[in-house]
Amino acid sequence: MPDTLKTKRFCLGDWATNCYLAYTDSGACWIIDAGFEPAYLLRYIAENKLKPEKIVLTHAHVDHVGGLAEVCEAHPGVSILIHEDERAFPGDPMLNLSAALGQEVVAPDPTGTFAHGDTLTLDGHDFQIRHTPGHSPGGVCLYQPEHQIAIVGDILFAGSIGRHDFPTSDGPTLMRSIHEQLMTLPDDTRVLPGHGPETTIGNERASNPFLQV
Repeated sequence: MPDTLKTKRFCLGDWATNCYLAYTDSGACWIIDAGFEPAYLLRYIAENKLKPEKIVLTHAHVDHVGGLAEVCEAHPGVSILIHEDERAFPGDPMLNLSAALGQEVVAPDPTGTFAHGDTLTLDGHDFQIRHTPGHSPGGVCLYQPEHQIAIVGDILFAGSIGRHDFPTSDGPTLMRSIHEQLMTLPDDTRVLPGHGPETTIGNERASNPFLQV
């Protein structure tokens, strides 16, 4: 039997970006997104003697990669994985939207990519990669069925949905991703979003005003 899987949320930076640690009792862990001002996250890793294996990016807008350089400095050599459609985004201020904010961020380049249908395994726990474009072209959901967890980035929130007014966003695509990749999950699936509180698929199916049309 694999060690128990745990997740912990860290709300980082001025954009209050939810970044997550997924880890087990063995100390193996993933860092999921790396927002600005990640000192709290890095201190937790050090104090609990966790061993980062991967940085997994749900997408590469600046508020989710703004602390990537600092995380990589603290853990040199850790792999950085992103959907293949956003491989160029972290290091390109136009694509990661930091140029539009007047503070260009050039984050480290990914070391590898994944695609829809791939599986990533953390200490015996398999996460399915579900491609959820719309907010960004390479947005993904990391779905762990046994623990009923979906880490969804910025495509779905408690009572809301992701923005789709950015240059590489698309509203109809976002809605299709939500309905085909998220609303097909069981109602009791925990939704861990990129901003705001945790919710469940069932709650959003029943009450999210953007999904009632």
